[in-house]
Amino acid sequence: MLTIERLRETEGEEYRYAEKLLTDTFPVDEYRDLETQRKNTAEKTIFHNHILKEDGKPIGLLSYWDLGAFIYVEHFATDPAVRNEGYGKRVLNLLRESTDKSIVLEVELPTDEFSTRRINFYQRLGYNLWERTYIQPPYKAGCCEIPMYLMINGDLTAPDDFDRVKEKIHSEVYGVKK
Repeated sequence: MLTIERLRETEGEEYRYAEKLLTDTFPVDEYRDLETQRKNTAEKTIFHNHILKEDGKPIGLLSYWDLGAFIYVEHFATDPAVRNEGYGKRVLNLLRESTDKSIVLEVELPTDEFSTRRINFYQRLGYNLWERTYIQPPYKAGCCEIPMYLMINGDLTAPDDFDRVKEKIHSEVYGVKK
């Protein structure tokens, strides 16, 4: 049985598993420093850091921010040993079923086969691609801004909600103040 279990403690085997999967899966520019990640996990009520398990065995991670009107998925990855086995679809469907809020996530621009396939995957799950200029702010000093798109599952619309969604993510997740 697939479960999504919130991590609140930053010590222990499960947290170490999630942290290693995060650092192995994402480029260094696409996650915050690990001490801040631990602090967010332990202290920020709007930050939800989860381990994904199949029959009690860790298979992935999912972190998101509950930003009031919507949930922003920050990191989502499955263990390389179980990729392409349908867990991504199952996890995102479980997340969708667990909330009545819209779900927002960032995706790389479709510049190669892998990034195009990722966008297509999310579209098959009902996410809409907002093809508007969106810049992911740097996670930490010395890192670069990254051009991306937002994808949405829910009632938000690009013309009406884009600026509000972008500003909320930038301020709450990345600490960018106007």
